[in-house]
Amino acid sequence: MTTSVDAFNTPGQLIERLLEERDWTKKTLALVLGMDEAALNRVLAAKRPLTAEMALMIAEVLPDANAEDLLALQQKHDLAQARLAVMPDTRRQTRAELFGDLKVNHLLKRGWLAVRDEKDVNAIEQAVNQFFGKPFAEVMRISHAAKKTDANEEATASQIAWIWRVRQLGRLINPGAPYSAQKLRAQLPRLQALMASPEQIEKVPGVLLDAGVRLVVVESLPSAKIDGVCLWLDDGSPVIGLSARFDRIDNFWFVLRHEIEHVLNGDGKDDPLGGHLDTDLVGKRASAEPTLPEIEIKANKAASNFCVSTPAMDTFFEENNPYFSERKLLEFANECGVHPGILAGQLQHRTGRYDRFRAHLEKVRAHLVKSAVTDGWGNLPQTSEKGAL
Repeated sequence: MTTSVDAFNTPGQLIERLLEERDWTKKTLALVLGMDEAALNRVLAAKRPLTAEMALMIAEVLPDANAEDLLALQQKHDLAQARLAVMPDTRRQTRAELFGDLKVNHLLKRGWLAVRDEKDVNAIEQAVNQFFGKPFAEVMRISHAAKKTDANEEATASQIAWIWRVRQLGRLINPGAPYSAQKLRAQLPRLQALMASPEQIEKVPGVLLDAGVRLVVVESLPSAKIDGVCLWLDDGSPVIGLSARFDRIDNFWFVLRHEIEHVLNGDGKDDPLGGHLDTDLVGKRASAEPTLPEIEIKANKAASNFCVSTPAMDTFFEENNPYFSERKLLEFANECGVHPGILAGQLQHRTGRYDRFRAHLEKVRAHLVKSAVTDGWGNLPQTSEKGAL
């Protein structure tokens, strides 16, 4: 057959063309197939669908017919008819985002949504809208205007939900003092004095509150890869949110100081989502510095220098590379007045050897959640040293 199959809209049109080329009538085809002529005519007129069995029978008696082509035309016709009958429904798309992108089942498990019947889709939609304080579809439209970590990536629905939870808990904390950048900078030496032992981390929320900064710890949702956020309840009310997904002393202090730098710079105030989100900030998957935006490079440098003086760390590295002994590490940590795990983390980052000095990377989350407002790991939000829920 010389005519392209694409020229036809239904299998009946193609069959009729093949009948013309063979000089057959519809009645002849019905007799050859051994079927009722009226039934065949309904198929040719697209009033009845062509079955796979009939496609094979027709291909058997019409040499130029192909069963696959006939069935493809039937599917093409069925889809065209369906498009006329089935109107687009934005609610279906919203439900797909709820159960897919948002992973609403995890929000239910965390108790962020008040729903009696978890199979009641309408109730879930209402609970999600109540959680965000606006329709979920509107939140997603806002998110498309926001960029995650200013790296040209849109925040996911799960990440947005995490930010919203941080915001909710931040609003419930009474700050110890009005915020000012000057006050926060004045607290940095107090924070550095707490870096010698994991237990001292319990004092961190109170130190930040003295500068008018609220600290909230919210366990990350699955696959969100969140490390922290700097957000603003208003121009003078900053909140630092931590996920503590890496339970290590070096990661805690690095991420905390990174977010403090964002607060000092006022980052996130103009973001449509109202927060500056950091993901994959630390660890093996952290982005290389040349690929980062300027505000991230600045925050990383501030965090590294805060944990250990950069000139001192450079000198220690040059004098000991590539042989870093346990004794030298402990002596240097004592000189700096920091926990050796903080130095271990920096050495791992510089050398790419994440197997070194792992014994010093003490866990700190248990100390953090004792005083910080926390949601996750089985903890319910509780008061911090000076904040009340």
